Amino acid sequence: MRSAFEVAQIIRDYGGDFIENSSVLKYHQRVLNALAICRTSALGGHVERCNSETCRHERIAYNSCRNRHCPKCQASNRERWILAREDDLLNCTYFHVVFTLPEEINPYCLKYPKELYNLLFDTSKETLFTFGANPKHLGAKMGAISILHTWGQNLSLHPHVHMIVPGGGFTSEDTWKNGASNGKFLFCAKAMAKVYRGKFMEKLLKFLKEKNTPIDVSLRRKLYDKNWVVYTKEPFKSPENVIEYLGRYSHKIAISNHRIKAIEAGKVTFSYKDYKHGSVTKNMTLNTGEFLRRFCMHILPPRFVKIRHYGFLASRVKQRLKIEQMKRGITPQKDKAIHSKSDYTEIAKARLGFDISTCPCCKTGRMVIVLQFGANAPPIMAINKHKSMKNNTL
Repeated sequence: MRSAFEVAQIIRDYGGDFIENSSVLKYHQRVLNALAICRTSALGGHVERCNSETCRHERIAYNSCRNRHCPKCQASNRERWILAREDDLLNCTYFHVVFTLPEEINPYCLKYPKELYNLLFDTSKETLFTFGANPKHLGAKMGAISILHTWGQNLSLHPHVHMIVPGGGFTSEDTWKNGASNGKFLFCAKAMAKVYRGKFMEKLLKFLKEKNTPIDVSLRRKLYDKNWVVYTKEPFKSPENVIEYLGRYSHKIAISNHRIKAIEAGKVTFSYKDYKHGSVTKNMTLNTGEFLRRFCMHILPPRFVKIRHYGFLASRVKQRLKIEQMKRGITPQKDKAIHSKSDYTEIAKARLGFDISTCPCCKTGRMVIVLQFGANAPPIMAINKHKSMKNNTL
């Protein structure tokens, strides 16, 4: 069901004033513009007609912006990515680990987002793999999928990575080894947090020194004294649960359209979960300028990779994983009808539960493209032109 209110509407109605009165980065402006014109005549589109002779219903479909920050463009991308991950599963225990940055580092994340988020990725991976390589814990090379999120429920800045981790790894002899806990837990979260804090602070201090931006002594002491958050959730019940979970996290954005409850008088009201008080759903109202400011905090730098694959789950060394799957009798499903390269119609029907090609009017005919039009073309005129050309050929 289409949402009554959209981020695009906020941008169209209030984005101009926000950009004029604020210091908005150029690439933030490009993203806001892309979201504002998504699925409008500004991007062009096509006309579809029902192929039933008794119906002939027509509709206009506008093109999508395909921007990764757009609330309306993530469904098919998410499902394609999940389908590709299904072929990488092992019949072993999987864990979910979260590495979070302290809020005191947020100012550096705003100033150097690319560098700080890279540090977050690198140090969380290094921490996990350091524990995995230790014979006391595992003594093997691990694999992981790491997904960056930068937001809290109220659109505040809250950088953290979600890591999906198989509970085992490959030894130096290329043999699989399960974790010592037999799938009950991965590693001690408190111990990982201390190592993670040390690795991140070492790299952060070095980076800031290179930028001639030395960190305040009191802040440095505070960060070293603080307990950094590394959270290990209960293991997934089955590999299939991993895929379902990835579907919720892989292509998530700062706020979805269905959370927006009202847009009026220069204010936006949206829902959020208050995790500090039992995950109760509440509403928050912000001025449109503040809403857009918070939204822009979560626009990633151009070409920044927000989903990363490490260890034996990395593309360049995936052969080891495939061999292990063969040993376990796991057959890659290359012949399955729906795969990661399927078009949007097939993805929507098989994974999202609706057939976009079915006529919404007669429910029996199929919608076929009869006309395509370019950016900013008036669709009504295009339809009339198409009909006129058709009549002239009769």
